[in-house]
Amino acid sequence: MNEFSLVDQAPAPEWYGRLRVRAADLSPADWLTGPGQGAFGTVAGVAAPGFAAYARILHPARLDERPVRWSAVAAAHGTRVTPGCRWHEVIGADQDHLDRSDPGLPGVWDEHPAEGPTPPEVAEALLPVLARHTGTPERCWFGLWHGYGRWDWDRFPTFGTPGREEVLLAGRLTDAVSPVTLDEFAELPDLWWPRDRAWVLGGDVDLVSTYVGGSAELIAELLAAADLETLPVSPDDPVG
Repeated sequence: MNEFSLVDQAPAPEWYGRLRVRAADLSPADWLTGPGQGAFGTVAGVAAPGFAAYARILHPARLDERPVRWSAVAAAHGTRVTPGCRWHEVIGADQDHLDRSDPGLPGVWDEHPAEGPTPPEVAEALLPVLARHTGTPERCWFGLWHGYGRWDWDRFPTFGTPGREEVLLAGRLTDAVSPVTLDEFAELPDLWWPRDRAWVLGGDVDLVSTYVGGSAELIAELLAAADLETLPVSPDDPVG
């Protein structure tokens, strides 16, 4: 967790885009806290345990600012994408010496996948699928890690998830991407879930993937989505 405030941090807003920051009553997040949660560093630790199925959505690499699938990068590097693979394995790099300034492979990729919560273009592709699998798309909850450095969230209470402290936000499912109206670099929430808890979406500051737990039907639709690169995973699988 981030224990040091940045000098240029601004006071956190009461509205994070169109999402209202909850200053009291964090009970909607109670089911994500306490005993019985997944272990830190696992799919269930990021996206909550107890769902019928889980999916991993890969954040794309880029070439000339256009998204590039991991499968295309793997084909060029002579590797392959598996449900548990890490980005450094796809590009044949040493995990401990991965250079984020690496210029990539000419004509294939020139920018690593974005670390952190779900990138906006991936979120936009997820929204209609997730909306079809909840009865409460107008009533959703969101968690934002309080350690992102742009704003000082200390005046708001937080709830704990494995390894993280989150600020609770409320809004419609379609509002999940609205923080970019504050700042084009504003992080989207790490956690999303509807009031009926039909599914949960989880990401993390250190990851280049987003994870979703939900019904078998939801996960099947995500795996079939043409505009997402999605892989099936299990709750105890390590994240990447």
